[in-house]
Amino acid sequence: AEGKVVLLLGGAALGPDALDAVSRVTAATGAEALTVTFPPRLTRGAGVPAVDRLQYLAEFAQMQLAGARALVLVDAPRPASFFAYPDKPSDLVPEGCAVFELADGGDDVVGALEALADRVAPGVAPVPVPAARPERPRGGALTGETAAAAIGAWLPEGAVVVDESNTSGLWLAGATAGAPRHDWLTLTGGAIGIGLPLAVGAAVGAPDRPVVCLESDGSAMYTIQALWTMARENLDVTVVVFDNSSYAVLNLELRRVGATEPGPKASAMLDLHDPTLDFVALAQGLGVPARRAETVDDLTAALDEAAGEDGPHLVQAVVPPAL
Repeated sequence: AEGKVVLLLGGAALGPDALDAVSRVTAATGAEALTVTFPPRLTRGAGVPAVDRLQYLAEFAQMQLAGARALVLVDAPRPASFFAYPDKPSDLVPEGCAVFELADGGDDVVGALEALADRVAPGVAPVPVPAARPERPRGGALTGETAAAAIGAWLPEGAVVVDESNTSGLWLAGATAGAPRHDWLTLTGGAIGIGLPLAVGAAVGAPDRPVVCLESDGSAMYTIQALWTMARENLDVTVVVFDNSSYAVLNLELRRVGATEPGPKASAMLDLHDPTLDFVALAQGLGVPARRAETVDDLTAALDEAAGEDGPHLVQAVVPPAL
């Protein structure tokens, strides 16, 4: 039959044993694999098979799924666009594509994937990602791209990464793909503000692992009090706040629903100036040591300092809007 087969992975299908089985299946059959757009916990990095994420923007997700004759859900919901848009479909399954469910959260998801791999890929080995870090950037302006390179070059082994960087984090996945093995936690419910308290929970739940929270400035303001808990409990969390002084993702969504020329009041609602947010002062007021980074060298020095000291640290990384 013509057309490709795509496995869509979520939940329990995102751990190392599950990803090994998925890699065997894709290597043997030519099927493709994608994770849900916002995986709750994805093991990744050197030694772990790589899986791309289903894109956030519906148009790009449709391109990833185009030509699929079969979509196999593995502890994942049927793919749909993040928002409902005028005159655009919300269901992202291509026309004529059959949808199957291999396993859901109530099943033995890893066992189902391993049984599938034993059936279609006997003797085939998984394909792990080789160790590879970006070169540590030196000098120059701080942008989303250079910040990602600095973080990818620095990321400690065994880290738990909480990613709510939104538009400023577009380059992070590529820059950390071959970093030492780590877990990547993302925004799963759609309501921004999960990053800081999720980092608290990760640090309490895994006290022997470094926690790195990659946070956008607008999202941080929803739950800034989590910094006080980090200080009170002396949690090993390094917070990088990407400060672009804007709700850039909401500006993007405003354009996507047809509001291409918002008035001054609508624009002001998505702007984070007047007054400008001082995350260094906010963090210090809540008991967390903090530094401001305006250059690549500022950021790398701040990350090194955080790695060398116990307890929480915050870096306010000043970057231009990415979109």
